[in-house]
Amino acid sequence: MTSTPFTLHRRRLLAAGSGVAMSSLFKPAFAQTKKLRFGVGPLLPNPDDTKKVYGPVFAHLAKKLGVDYELFATTDWAGMAVAMGSGQLDVAWMGPWGYIIANNATGCQAIATAKYDDKPFYHAIVIAKPDLAIAKFPDDTRGMTMSFADVGSTSGWLIPTFTAKRTWTIDPKTFWTYREGATHAANEIAVSSGQSDLATDFDRNRNAMIASGKVAADANKIVWTSDPLPNDAIVVSPAATPEFAAQVRDILSAITLDEAKTLLPNRYTGFVPATHASYATIEQAGIAVGKIKAKS
Repeated sequence: MTSTPFTLHRRRLLAAGSGVAMSSLFKPAFAQTKKLRFGVGPLLPNPDDTKKVYGPVFAHLAKKLGVDYELFATTDWAGMAVAMGSGQLDVAWMGPWGYIIANNATGCQAIATAKYDDKPFYHAIVIAKPDLAIAKFPDDTRGMTMSFADVGSTSGWLIPTFTAKRTWTIDPKTFWTYREGATHAANEIAVSSGQSDLATDFDRNRNAMIASGKVAADANKIVWTSDPLPNDAIVVSPAATPEFAAQVRDILSAITLDEAKTLLPNRYTGFVPATHASYATIEQAGIAVGKIKAKS
């Protein structure tokens, strides 16, 4: 059988949730009131690590809802959007851009935003080798090697692409010796090891990799920082009832700082209620770069 983009993303999701029968992923959302399907995107280098670190908060949610659950982790942001859009997930932890892609295609809705260091926002950044003489960015970097992240990444692809188009008035693919598709961790390592002059990332990831010793603080430098961007979204399926969406939102928003220390990954401190409008800046950027269409 010829592989289509959909079947490829579906296989990735199935692989991340090993042991689950294929047919179980294609029952309509909420057909089984006693088992929900939760999903989380590629926030860590591999699905097993992602499920281990993000699993406790989904276990907490399921306990409060009084349901059984399965947790899946995808290997790219596009796969997460496809999974939510095709009815394979009921609730998902999604990147901002991944959420907008899925919402544009299916109508799934954000109901909460994660807080990191007690803030519901973060910044996209561009990092560079520390010895590069860059007085003005991007002007002084023409022709250098640049690694953008996966096209489903908010900070690693969407916002730098949008800013290049609207603010810097350049085409990234011709202005730099350009490549795309890397993970954020790979981008940090590529610049720190001298494999790339420049790369995109986000401040939370860089800080975490420095804190964990994966890269040294002086192995690269930040040469551009975006305006604040909304943090990751908790998203419910378009099949979700308003009552269910409100339950999920209220359970997550009630998580205290002390509870967050055991339920959430390091430095995540809870959630704030959100709506689709909370991600308007991301949606506008997606429309501007031609990846989604404005809703009529």
